Amino acid sequence: MANLENAVSALLAEQKTLQGKLSRVEAAIRALREVGGNSRGGMLRVKRVLSVAARRRIAAAQRARWAKYKAQKKAA
Repeated sequence: MANLENAVSALLAEQKTLQGKLSRVEAAIRALREVGGNSRGGMLRVKRVLSVAARRRIAAAQRARWAKYKAQKKAA
């Protein structure tokens, strides 16, 4: 019976150690969620807003790329 009692006490000690580690992990997760500002745990994505001028420049560049592609395709 002494061996059984020793095993139970060892398991209880291990349980206490693991509960302490778990509480520290949960605290770290809570802290990261607070920093991220999202209650679901993910980081918030900030939507990037482009100015009208920037969108026009991007669109013009894309049109130029397509024109160049079509010209090369036509020449081939």
